[in-house]
Amino acid sequence: MNIPLIGEEIFFYPLILALAVFAAYKSSDIVISWLHEKTLGSRAYVLEKLEKMFVETSAKKVTWTMIAISFGPGFLVFFILLPNVIAGFIFGAIVTALGWQVPKLLVDNLYEKRCARFNDQMVDALTLLTNGVKSGLTVTQSMERVVENMGNPISQEFSLVLKQTQFGLSVEDALNEMGERVPLPDVQMFVTSVNILKETGGDMSETFGTISETIRDRQKVQKKIEALTAQGTMQGIIISLVPFGIFLVFWMIDPDYIRPMFTTTFGIIMLFIVLVLQVIGGLAIKKIVKIKV
Repeated sequence: MNIPLIGEEIFFYPLILALAVFAAYKSSDIVISWLHEKTLGSRAYVLEKLEKMFVETSAKKVTWTMIAISFGPGFLVFFILLPNVIAGFIFGAIVTALGWQVPKLLVDNLYEKRCARFNDQMVDALTLLTNGVKSGLTVTQSMERVVENMGNPISQEFSLVLKQTQFGLSVEDALNEMGERVPLPDVQMFVTSVNILKETGGDMSETFGTISETIRDRQKVQKKIEALTAQGTMQGIIISLVPFGIFLVFWMIDPDYIRPMFTTTFGIIMLFIVLVLQVIGGLAIKKIVKIKV
């Protein structure tokens, strides 16, 4: 008489199910944390950056904007690739995931440009501060002159510092918060110098002049580097766009020639590999041509 293997029929599938449930339970916190970071975390990041740029908005507007930018193109790609449901679902999901990160990238770009404009205004602002201190004004009174005579974003930042001091916050703490909103080395140097001089005493006008000269020299070097790397940056953009341009040309001339890329398994795999390599190449070129001073 043949005796059935107990582990093979009775315990094998329940054991696999139990292990799967256990693994899901153990990794649930990690998965939930990752999903929160990529969804609500991205929205919170965008809202925080907009607040630092003095842009008034609401969480609802940001949420609907992110949904429109991500799910809109994703559904469009899905319907374009029909009746190939698998390819439509895969590439639609990829476009949706990438689209969800677009607002974050746009906000980062705007934030970096704002910080760059602030840094460019630092030299003129320090000149006004130096002249104000030399004429007998206090630091806050000199900041008022900066607010009156200069534009945004430095006018916004100094205006907020003055308002915070009027509501009882110390100048040191208000400047530290400005340094957090504009995390640049030159700004940190200015904030640290002012805070130290207010505690220890010293010639503040001379210090402002020294900081202004340092920032001016740094900006000269930065502009020279940008001029030298401009060609590499443009080459990277062109190289990244060439494959997509060739794809559009083939699609317009002979759609049947390019259609197997979306209708066959091998074509989908090759298209995915191309997209991954394009992203890696673009990031590598950006890292090479970007030099920080």
